[in-house]
Amino acid sequence: MEHESFENEEVANIMNKFYVNIKVDREENPGVDKMYMTYVQLTSGRGGWPMSVFLTPDKYPIFGATYFPPEDAHGRPGFKTVLKRVAQMWEANPDTLKENATDTIEQLRSYAEVEYTQSGTGSAALDFSKITSSVYEHLESSYDKKQGGFGGAPKFPTSCQFAYLLDYHHYLKKDGKEQAQKALDMVLFTLKKIAHGGIHDHVGNGFHRYSTDDQWHVPHFEKMLYDQAQLLSTYASAYKITKDDFFADTMRDIIKYVERDLQHDGGGFYSAEDADSFPEEGATKKLEGAFCVWEKSELTDILGEDDADIFAQHYDVKKNGNVDPAQDPHGELKGKNVLIERSTASETAKQFNITEDQVNEVLNRCKEKLWTLRLEKRPKPHRDDKILTSWNGLMISGLAQAAQALQDPKIGQLAEKAALFIKNNMYQADSSTLIRSYREGPSSIEGFLEDYAFLIQGLIDLYETSSDEKWMEWADQLQKKQDEVFYDNDNGGYFSVAETDKSILLRMKDGKNAVALKNLLRLGQALEDHALIDRAGFTVTSFHSMLTKYPFAMPALVSSYMMYDKGVKQVITSGSLDDPTVKGFHQLVNEAFLPNKLLVHAQKGGFIASKNPTVSTLTEQDQKPLVHICENFTCGMPMETVEELEKSLQ
Repeated sequence: MEHESFENEEVANIMNKFYVNIKVDREENPGVDKMYMTYVQLTSGRGGWPMSVFLTPDKYPIFGATYFPPEDAHGRPGFKTVLKRVAQMWEANPDTLKENATDTIEQLRSYAEVEYTQSGTGSAALDFSKITSSVYEHLESSYDKKQGGFGGAPKFPTSCQFAYLLDYHHYLKKDGKEQAQKALDMVLFTLKKIAHGGIHDHVGNGFHRYSTDDQWHVPHFEKMLYDQAQLLSTYASAYKITKDDFFADTMRDIIKYVERDLQHDGGGFYSAEDADSFPEEGATKKLEGAFCVWEKSELTDILGEDDADIFAQHYDVKKNGNVDPAQDPHGELKGKNVLIERSTASETAKQFNITEDQVNEVLNRCKEKLWTLRLEKRPKPHRDDKILTSWNGLMISGLAQAAQALQDPKIGQLAEKAALFIKNNMYQADSSTLIRSYREGPSSIEGFLEDYAFLIQGLIDLYETSSDEKWMEWADQLQKKQDEVFYDNDNGGYFSVAETDKSILLRMKDGKNAVALKNLLRLGQALEDHALIDRAGFTVTSFHSMLTKYPFAMPALVSSYMMYDKGVKQVITSGSLDDPTVKGFHQLVNEAFLPNKLLVHAQKGGFIASKNPTVSTLTEQDQKPLVHICENFTCGMPMETVEELEKSLQ
């Protein structure tokens, strides 16, 4: 719609004649998007972006929908027709439209109250097996056995679904259920397909937004920080489970991209890079994917004939391009190739009668040359250089989990730098208030639920990686502020926006409650704070209706519910952090995939010891290397060796 309608003079004239036009950056204020998106979904039966909503001057919605073509076609009105019709209706009957819009908001309010009101039956009424199986069966039924992923085109790398299946695998594998192995297999196969696909930037690293086809081949070329962050967490989990170097390499690939192209000098991370760019210096029109695609003759000129032949075979490069015209409606990719690995290094080696190592040498050499050319000859896509607290929280989590999986402290330092950037630039310490965004200075917009929830999660992950208690202390401060500003004291759960935000007609709750729920459980266990655990229970019951009716729509919430049901397994180490045995305890726990674990080190006089009597007691004992596993605020017998701990965690 940007190209078809919003850059069109005729459309602009109509819009400016009849309307005050507001282009909303949903990343700046997600509460606005959430409310009007819910309206569009409930009134039209579908949602998504772009989203166009027509409002009264008091911001009440009259009409809304997603994509409109520029012209009338196939019995569907075009955007110009819609603009004129709504303007005519407003001119003829403004009072009626206002009344209808007010009624609609009240219906939305009633809907929200029903969906998020505690049922009174309590969490015991929830059927764990039925809920978790329902999500698994939904995903299994839509799984693409040939290409991986769920459903058809377009395909998104849905990290919340991957995370759910990995958690499901962990909790059910002890029972020997076939579904547990199938859940794992679906994720691992999909992750490999994504990394081999064109959605992966094989030359410039990182991942594009989504695939327009069902083969992960032709992407929408935008690169988003939150995709890199969540995929990094997912590949870290896959590596922890399998110890497959393929997943380790993919983690390093993502980290290379975000550190090189998305990192602010101070340590925070920018939001995105655009899909389109100028194909060459002096060009006047930007094209989708211009920075990333190649013609076969171009590769031969750059790489030399021998290397180009091997590279072309491995990445499916064709003389006339490898993009299906159906995936290129504007003809921007005609004759171009989107690199995709359709054969393994072993298969390519056989094709050219060389060794696998030689193939990898050629491919790496070629990618370095192509990256250099991209930098020297092609204008880079525009970078969205605002820094969002929520997305940086996700990135801190991804980096912390990668540092754990790879046992690489340099990766952990990237996470620490990002956390310090937010604390120094996007946090008001006197009121414990987060700022939503930063661009050449902090914005005036205070943080939303997602900013607090994602950052708290990242800080807990960072604490487990580094054992530096300042991160846990800050997480506790932020949790208190989150509870004060967003918690629903009547029905449990968290609103996505503050009550003081007058730009929002209706406060709603969303899937970020899944993250908030896990944070409550982990912090409550670490600090032995029963009020946080109780709040977690109220949050579960506030989503009773959704968990019962359509759990498959909220896999992240069901993952958190699984943690709530199974309980947090707290691993508490004591002794010097420099002791080889204590280091061994931490390495074992951090390298393992244990979705409900919490790693705590008992530090004498530390913040956690001041809150948690159990930890405090351990700091007062003989400081030899010991480890305890604690559940429900009760600890087992101390263990002295890594072997004992490993056996207990199985």
